Amino acid sequence: MKQEENIDHIRHTAAHLLAAAVLELFPKAKNAIGPAIENGFYQDFDMGDAKISEDDLPKIEAKMREILKGWDKFEISEVSADQAKKDFAKNPYKLELVEEFASEGKTITETHQGEFLDLCKGGHVSDPVKEVRFFKLLSVAGAYWRGNEKNKMLTRIYGTAFGTEKEMQTYLENLELAKLRDHRKLGKELDLFVFSDLVGSGLPLFTPKGTILRTELLGFSEKLQIENGYERVFIPHITKTDLYKKSGHWDKFGKELFLVESQETDEHFVLKPMNCPHHTQIYASRKRSYRDLPVRYMETTVQYRDEKPGELLGLSRVRAITIDDSHVFCTPNQVEAEFAKIIQMLREMYSALKMEFKARLSFRDDSDKYLGDIKHWEEAERILEKVAKDEELEYTIERGEAAFYGPKIDFMVMDSLGREWQCTTAQLDFVQPARFGLTYTDADGIEKTPFMVHKALLGSIERFLSVYIEHTAGNFPVWLSPIQVAIIPISEKHNDLAQELFQFLKDKNIRVEADFRNEKMQGKIRDAQRNKVPYMIILGDKEVEAGTITVRTRNGENKFGVIREQFLEELAEEISSKA
Repeated sequence: MKQEENIDHIRHTAAHLLAAAVLELFPKAKNAIGPAIENGFYQDFDMGDAKISEDDLPKIEAKMREILKGWDKFEISEVSADQAKKDFAKNPYKLELVEEFASEGKTITETHQGEFLDLCKGGHVSDPVKEVRFFKLLSVAGAYWRGNEKNKMLTRIYGTAFGTEKEMQTYLENLELAKLRDHRKLGKELDLFVFSDLVGSGLPLFTPKGTILRTELLGFSEKLQIENGYERVFIPHITKTDLYKKSGHWDKFGKELFLVESQETDEHFVLKPMNCPHHTQIYASRKRSYRDLPVRYMETTVQYRDEKPGELLGLSRVRAITIDDSHVFCTPNQVEAEFAKIIQMLREMYSALKMEFKARLSFRDDSDKYLGDIKHWEEAERILEKVAKDEELEYTIERGEAAFYGPKIDFMVMDSLGREWQCTTAQLDFVQPARFGLTYTDADGIEKTPFMVHKALLGSIERFLSVYIEHTAGNFPVWLSPIQVAIIPISEKHNDLAQELFQFLKDKNIRVEADFRNEKMQGKIRDAQRNKVPYMIILGDKEVEAGTITVRTRNGENKFGVIREQFLEELAEEISSKA
């Protein structure tokens, strides 16, 4: 058995164990579903009149360990729908699943562990006592039955489980570090973004400091693209529904669209959930020759998706999504060069951000959810794998993860805690150009359909910031820091020099602030460090007399007797080089 499959079996077994413990402690509770998930498991419960919190988790966990002693094996048996309905007559959630499985002609199986009976298709360890030893319950949350907000809110208990104690302890330690680095916590502490009930959930508002961070990151992305031949375009935020019906997005994502109605006409509009169909219309606005290709459009703009309220999470999942979006229209023999160019930009970007990445080739599976000719898919997938090999990328192939219009390379970014995040993507599309009738005249005088490459370097800037804030713990490099230098006069008599130095740095386009509060120097330093300002300039009698400055880093290192022009020169070099 593969290691990944084995750990899933451990976690799925632990979910059963959790259900057994809760039902024994709370006899009126009803368990719903409990799958293995990344890094752990969960189990949903209808607790009836009972209320549980994280204070109850130690008690539940102790009961799990007590029950586990009698779980020597899993007994799995195939039963009829009538038998399953009889066995779970008091559990409406299991009855709903039984009805569904029966209507779809699926086999219905029950598992029996000790005194605990459950509805389950399998996927457990063979010896629970030996294999399910290292687990821990983590948190309690609410979750709608089957993810539908129209259904009843259930109680969800999360836990984690691993094959060894060392793996579990490492994970728990990283979990504690992750709590300290939570972007929602740091976003508030560093005054980067806020949410407002009057504006709406999933619609972040960025403060001046947070806007600097966004602007610098997006400016870097745009600079890389312009240097590689991309041109800016601009599109409106709404469109007629006809555009997405033609592109194929309406059928695939219709429920995620925000609809807009005109009070003056019978036209129906939507807030744009993606930009590519708009960009096809710019390309289609005039005749194209093979000599014109590749055509590269770039635009940083906001898209809108009607995400479910229960799935919104800080900046990680929002309804207003800012994308550094780009689309390339090219000939088939230009595709490899365009992907190589994208990978070159990514390497430069993530090198500056001190982050590593690897690639996931997201290909189609045998399902019917994809559009286009299978031969085009096979050729496109061949091209992407060749690019990955030529560029010496570390990559894996994931079947079933392709976009509906073509395969893609998803770039998985690794943060300082070893977690992987999918931010950047580059997709090859041969469906939309054909649906929109896009053409170019080739050298042989025949009109042909171009390929379309979708690319976003940062992807969603909101999602990327959620990752990057946690990756750095808010200790941004100087070129990204909202405040790069804090000037700290020791007393009021040093304020004039502080004001002069403030203006000197500001005139040189340094993001600087001066702390003129009537507070002790150590308090001012602590506040600057709490705000994670990279450099502090301390000004006192010695500095006034010598005509120098004392430079202190946020790590607590001091450098005395620094000439201000020397400091500015070194600071400017650090900023420009993105060191």
